[in-house]
Amino acid sequence: MDDKTPLSPAAAAARVRFLQRLRPARRRLTVDHVNVVDPSMLKKAIGGTVVGNLMEWYDVGVYGYLAVIIGKLFMPSSVDPAIQTLFSLGVFAVTFVARPLGGVVLGQLGDRLGRQRILVFTLLMMALATFGIGVLPDYSVWGVAAPIALVLLKLIQGFSTGGEYAGATTFVTEYAPDRRRGFYASLLDMGSYFGFAIGAAFVSILQLTLSEDVMEGFAWRIPFLVALPLGVIALWFRSRIEDTPAFKEAQEAAARAGEEAKASPDAPKGVLALVRAYWRELLTAFVLVSAANTVGYALTSYMPTYLTETLHYDPVHGNLLTLPVLVIMSLCIPLTGMLSDKVGRKRVLYIGSISAIVLAVPAFLLMAHGEIWSTLAGLFVLAFPVTFYVANLASSLPALFPTSSRYGGMGISYNIAVAIFGGFAPFIMQALVTLTGSSLAPAFWVMGTSVAGVVAVIFLKESARRPLPGSLPSVASEEEAIELVATQEENPDLDVAELFEEVPALRER
Repeated sequence: MDDKTPLSPAAAAARVRFLQRLRPARRRLTVDHVNVVDPSMLKKAIGGTVVGNLMEWYDVGVYGYLAVIIGKLFMPSSVDPAIQTLFSLGVFAVTFVARPLGGVVLGQLGDRLGRQRILVFTLLMMALATFGIGVLPDYSVWGVAAPIALVLLKLIQGFSTGGEYAGATTFVTEYAPDRRRGFYASLLDMGSYFGFAIGAAFVSILQLTLSEDVMEGFAWRIPFLVALPLGVIALWFRSRIEDTPAFKEAQEAAARAGEEAKASPDAPKGVLALVRAYWRELLTAFVLVSAANTVGYALTSYMPTYLTETLHYDPVHGNLLTLPVLVIMSLCIPLTGMLSDKVGRKRVLYIGSISAIVLAVPAFLLMAHGEIWSTLAGLFVLAFPVTFYVANLASSLPALFPTSSRYGGMGISYNIAVAIFGGFAPFIMQALVTLTGSSLAPAFWVMGTSVAGVVAVIFLKESARRPLPGSLPSVASEEEAIELVATQEENPDLDVAELFEEVPALRER
């Protein structure tokens, strides 16, 4: 029989069955494969993480707005005021030296023990260290031991903070439905900047109502002491949340695999293995965080010092001018998060990085004009790129890493970048002003880092509306789950074949 001879019906059926065995039927998602978010747990997750971020940035705001006073009190009075200010900013930067270590250690533990446990621990450490600064004797009482103790407490804060933001972003992105991840993750940064604004407002009220002698005598301690009761409230919120469905699914898959899970590519990786496996993703995250935090910390932590020391505003007005900018920017952050859910993370991050390059010099020129209206205008111009940058890091960066290494990957990339380009941003910018004598020096620093930010966005993988790597699709309702399953073949944001390759739970079925 040659190849052109027609097959009998029985032979044709046998041939089809044989070919089907060679080419298995295309796998499809079912409704059981889709994670439907519990609305009540999502609210608890958002609340528990936002209050922690608010607490972290409350301390940043308080310290930044009291930097000049702290420099006076924890250095000898004979030291030049400019050196006292640089010391205080240097102590602020030291906080960030400990962040990479905290990110590495707590990130590894978060991928093994769970996100929620580590987030409770970081919040407790942060609250106690901030309270400790409030009761710390100054240089006139302890001498050289006072600045040493201040540095140690800031290092403890830095270590705990190293696990805070990485864990909070991991937690929220794993809880949020795919189509609204940008919005929910942006609430973290809204809480952060509100925390900064609350801390700044508290200090400003004290400065307006109390004399300089009273502020330098005891009143500067009050905002730090308040951190303890605030921490207790935040701790209560955080202790009520459960670990994320993605982490639980990964733990269950590991338990089913038994001893084989330790050698599995889905198992949590040590630091060196994580760097080898995800060095491209780590580098992309590092550059993006560096660019975003340079302009972000220029607006927040550095601005009180810049307005006071360089533009010669009195401390009260220098502080008050930034408050309306921070509040309005905080309210706009969720809007840019929602925008990224619609048009994509990359487009919104392009707006942030390119606008930082274009607007940095005009912003500092407006501030240098010296009038209150121009200073406010300059601050608002500088806030524009920050709003588009920071609102989308929380949803973009965790999507670079799989569930088993997400906390660890975020802990390394985010905290090393923040340590260098965030924590040292005020110190670097003030040093540039001192060395060059130009009030525009910080603007050129912002521009340079954002040029690198544009390059990083080019290499960033779009993650809007898509499942996180290694995770099942996540939706807000049963109806949405049914729709997703019914339209999975034509859904441009869903690669079913990739899901069956990457998600351990799907490979097992």
